[in-house]
Amino acid sequence: MTARTDLAKIPVTIVTGFLGAGKTTLIRHLMTNPQGRRLAVLVNEFGTLGVDGDILKSCADENCPAENILELANGCICCTVADDFIPAVERLMALPQRPDHILIETSGLALPKPLLKAFDWPSIRSRITVDGVIALADAEAVAEGRFAPDPVAVDAQRLADDSLDHDTPLAEVFEDQLSCADIVLLSKADLVDEACLDRARAAIAGIAPRPLPILPMRDGLIDPQVILGVGAAAEDDLGARPSHHDGHDDHEHEDFDSVVIDLPEIAEPEALAEAVRTLAREQHILRVKGYVAISGKPMRMLLQAVGERVRAQYDRPWGTQARQTRLVVIAEHDHVDAGAIHAVLAGQAARQG
Repeated sequence: MTARTDLAKIPVTIVTGFLGAGKTTLIRHLMTNPQGRRLAVLVNEFGTLGVDGDILKSCADENCPAENILELANGCICCTVADDFIPAVERLMALPQRPDHILIETSGLALPKPLLKAFDWPSIRSRITVDGVIALADAEAVAEGRFAPDPVAVDAQRLADDSLDHDTPLAEVFEDQLSCADIVLLSKADLVDEACLDRARAAIAGIAPRPLPILPMRDGLIDPQVILGVGAAAEDDLGARPSHHDGHDDHEHEDFDSVVIDLPEIAEPEALAEAVRTLAREQHILRVKGYVAISGKPMRMLLQAVGERVRAQYDRPWGTQARQTRLVVIAEHDHVDAGAIHAVLAGQAARQG
């Protein structure tokens, strides 16, 4: 690596992808393998409970100290460019030790193109450039036809989950993320076979407006040299990155909503996981993430779920932090019923004894 001079633009990598595609896991990997770069991270979450930012701060080190990690919660940065995104980028560029590379993790509902347009903002355009847009896509989900424009594939998927439809906003988000990408990473490739990966590649190729590298990512790992230093200058190439929202000044996220659920300590983690699966089946919940206090355990448990796929791990001691179970639940707007969601989670907890 050669050192970045003060006159050079700071490269930025935008990591986008649908809810639960593995964006935070990828950025953690890049933070621990910086390839000689001093990194800074800007993470955006949908909802008020900052889980991803907390995860990344727990990985801070000399290459990416805690003060280099900024979190923007409860507001999509593609909709709040002037108020939130630009000031946050300016804060990172004003750090005493300027970063060599900035990583931006968008929320799962964000559209990348408004961010690309923001790099023409007068206060930053001469000092920063989009090195590349990396889109993550869940290999298994894509292979099963979710968000594909092929009506046959959509009909087949609807048989399994009638909440999905190729004309829903979810499909538009997915397609816009692929349209802006320089590289697509098929996440969770370790959970599928080669035939499944081939189907996912074909589905993405059918959606993308131009040929794109489509690479499998196993266990959240990819060689950083592949995705850092792309040199795309994507802000200068907007015409090749079409969006469903081209010609509109903004877009809305009223189709999605989130609610934070507070619960007491949990005795049986698997009972809570089953409650989350119940929500996915019966209330069409898209995403659940947060921290769980397990009775008798000094470590807090990080819980993350995409649909019925639930993953949990103990990440660090509670220390002086209050032992409390807090989960953020994300769903399409019409399916967010805070009372019903709390009833399922609290009821499952009450039945543990």
